[in-house]
Amino acid sequence: MKKLMCLALCVGLVFSGVAQTSVVTLPANEPPKNWFNLDPETDQLNGVSTEKAYELLKDRTGQTVVVAVIDSGIDIEHEDLKAVVWVNKDEIPGNGIDDDNNGYIDDVHGWNFLGGKDGRNINYETLEITRLYRELKNKFEGVDAKEVSEEDKVQYDMWKEIKAEFEAESGEALNQFSVYDGITRAVTRYNKLFEAYLDTDEVTYQKISKINSKDAIIDVSKRHMMVIFEATDESLPLTDLVDALQSDMKQLEEPAKYSYNVDFDPRDIVGDDPNKLDEKGYGNNDVIGLETDNFHGTHVAGIIAASRGNGIGMDGVASNVQIMALRAVPSGDERDKDVANAIRYAVDNGAQIVNMSFGKSFSPNREYVSEAIAYAAEKGVLLVHAAGNSAENIDQENNFPNDKFGKDNNWDHWVEVGASSWGAEGEYIGGFSNFGRKSVDLFAPGVAIYSTAPGNEYQDAQGTSMASPVVAGVAAMLLSHFPELTADQLKDVMMRSVRRIKRLKVIEPGSVNKEVNFSKLSVSGGIVNAYEAVKLAMSMEMKNGK
Repeated sequence: MKKLMCLALCVGLVFSGVAQTSVVTLPANEPPKNWFNLDPETDQLNGVSTEKAYELLKDRTGQTVVVAVIDSGIDIEHEDLKAVVWVNKDEIPGNGIDDDNNGYIDDVHGWNFLGGKDGRNINYETLEITRLYRELKNKFEGVDAKEVSEEDKVQYDMWKEIKAEFEAESGEALNQFSVYDGITRAVTRYNKLFEAYLDTDEVTYQKISKINSKDAIIDVSKRHMMVIFEATDESLPLTDLVDALQSDMKQLEEPAKYSYNVDFDPRDIVGDDPNKLDEKGYGNNDVIGLETDNFHGTHVAGIIAASRGNGIGMDGVASNVQIMALRAVPSGDERDKDVANAIRYAVDNGAQIVNMSFGKSFSPNREYVSEAIAYAAEKGVLLVHAAGNSAENIDQENNFPNDKFGKDNNWDHWVEVGASSWGAEGEYIGGFSNFGRKSVDLFAPGVAIYSTAPGNEYQDAQGTSMASPVVAGVAAMLLSHFPELTADQLKDVMMRSVRRIKRLKVIEPGSVNKEVNFSKLSVSGGIVNAYEAVKLAMSMEMKNGK
């Protein structure tokens, strides 16, 4: 992967003078596939001691806990997930009737807030900053500050800020895409040129280096390709380098064509009124998200609850779990309306824990989301949220949704999660992870996490998106065996039982070499630990005379 990044840079220098990549790579030395469930003492890895915790619980019978996963869609037919998918027993499948009168027709396994009544689904979406830019541009483009009324002044100031940020980011995205497009086309042409010139099916460094031609085109092409090969891997055939560039192109295509495209608006697929926030029943019951990218949600669901002990694939953190699938997160930024309504759906339909592995920098309808968060608090539902992958201090930077509202700006039923690593060779924290002494509650494994992928597959992925479901899984384990615990008590138990590593220094995410105490990066100062959490819950039980 490092060579791929070098390839991108070197090719860019040869052909255009500019090239950037946004590839996030996994560390070279990968841990065991199940490391996040392992124990720091027994296994010398910073897992959450899942198996050790279940040893403590072996004489107890757990109750079923419903965990809602608000995400991109879930492959509920996956071999390691189909046994743990929530079923709405009050709904008769496929009869086209809202049997349980909850406002959603045929919601057997959850709901898809990104689907249309005709069966289509939103896959790509714009970023929230793009939607705001489009809306405010129509109102303020070309308007002088002196002409703005007092009533519109705050919104006008927001427009100036958003305009500058959007135009810088969209310009960079378009430039990257344009550069890579040119590079990919050029290298593809060179590959065809040398295949024909050398009469070979496989162009290699060795073959090109032996070329001695007086043809100017062949000579220039040879020099360009020699630079590329020498900067990457001389043993690779040119077709592999073309494949690598095309892979990068796919990553850059989304921002250029969708994320920052002010002319792109797929919401007509859903057919709702975007301004009617409390609208019920829009969407469809396709929780898989057919013909869309549901990798993210499938991977998250597996971390929480992939069937344990079945000898297939991998084991999730929690047993006795049912996963309620709520599709509300596209490739792009989720809408506040969908997030809030998904939270309310989860609460109203029996979820006790909600995992939310998503986030964004702008939230125009934040109040409506906040009302849903408060509603979950009233109903005793724990909300677990990924802190984000921008390597920022979110005490200072925005990351929505969050619990920074109300009297205390820190709700007892909300857990904000950063990503830790396995601990080998100084790898204790994900370098991408957001952090915050006041805003991030705790850390959990989020690097090189092996979990379920669509089509009965399994893959590694990393991010706070993977750390959040680890915490949701630990919470589900606790609630299953200690059902008397309230949402705020669940959070309290996990916070007080974290694994703290004394005097541990880490490189602060986003910095080059700034060393900080790991304990200063979150409220609790530690990593969630299921074994210690179970011990604490047991001691609380004894104190209460149970």
